Amino acid sequence: MSTKSLFRFGPAERAGHRPPPASRRRDRVPAWQAFFPLAAFHAALFVPLSLAAMHGWLPRLAPLAAPAGHARELLFGFALAVIAGYLLGPLAKRRLAALVALWLLGRLGTAGGGWLVVASLADALFAAAVAWLVVPRFFAAKKWRNRVLAPLVGLICLLAVATLGTRYLAGWSAFLLLEQGVLWLALLMAFMGGRLIAPAVNGYLKRRFNKSGAGVQPRLEAALIVLLGALPMALWLPDGRIVAALMAAVGGALVLYRLRGFAPWQCRARTDLLALMAGYAWLGAGLWLYAAATAGVLPMSTALHGVTVGALGSLASAVMLRQAVSRAKARPESERAFMPLALLFAAAAALRLGGGPAALWSAALCWSAAWLVAAWRLLRWISTTR
Repeated sequence: MSTKSLFRFGPAERAGHRPPPASRRRDRVPAWQAFFPLAAFHAALFVPLSLAAMHGWLPRLAPLAAPAGHARELLFGFALAVIAGYLLGPLAKRRLAALVALWLLGRLGTAGGGWLVVASLADALFAAAVAWLVVPRFFAAKKWRNRVLAPLVGLICLLAVATLGTRYLAGWSAFLLLEQGVLWLALLMAFMGGRLIAPAVNGYLKRRFNKSGAGVQPRLEAALIVLLGALPMALWLPDGRIVAALMAAVGGALVLYRLRGFAPWQCRARTDLLALMAGYAWLGAGLWLYAAATAGVLPMSTALHGVTVGALGSLASAVMLRQAVSRAKARPESERAFMPLALLFAAAAALRLGGGPAALWSAALCWSAAWLVAAWRLLRWISTTR
């Protein structure tokens, strides 16, 4: 399986399967059409709700007021929905409806009370179903760098189930599991972000300047996979945080060096590509912030938000919106929301790094405004596609 085909086609084509007959295709719906808008609305709502719960204004959302509950909802509520939407491909309507129902029921865990056990079970079933449907498809790849998605997605789904314990228990172990989730998500963004940016930039440079770009840069990609894959495991070693800080610093430098190879200065006319590159730049900066926090220079929660707010917000919104525009058979550069979204996420990340109640609320408003804009544009392009 070629590098280009791995992300160009849907999951069925990635695995080498033939498309289903026309009668079955009519009964199938792309998973992204359901999960992308849901993830966008969820991201827009849950951050201000979480802040309000932390201030004691919403006592019924007590699980969301805890830092562990807030972090888990971002990682395995929002981010896992984005992963599911992008990787699941077309599904039978009943199967997709069942997955959406499980995901929605899992969100009720933020209300606690009598819903907690039911919501936790639904959340666990959703993560298990995503792993069962996605992971086997990527074992068919020939190159080891392409096969890395299989264990990576499986591990993220496993952590989604393991961190359900944070709804019942808190403490150091809960924080460590959530920290692992952020780091594995960073590896996923480094891998998939590069795989999305490289062919898009190459195509643009070929059409505009009749020359090829740097491409995937396989040696850099392999180095990032090994380095960022070993980083979470280093935390379990004695004095492993010193090693983890060094790995994160080097990983951040490699991400930014790889970004330089994408020649962002030659893509000034393509705001969709610049938005993707802004998310990739935030990933490199987030890894540097994590290295500083691991060395004791910054609070860890501040550093992790550099990855989750800056990188995840920018990359996820750009990927979701480009997918919607492309499926509507339009040119991504025709969408004008890319740059406002990148600026809003940059503002949210910078304000979150500043700290203080006013800065936190301002960051939450920027984050929510960005995701409301993204949801609006997604729904517009989905209606065009249908």
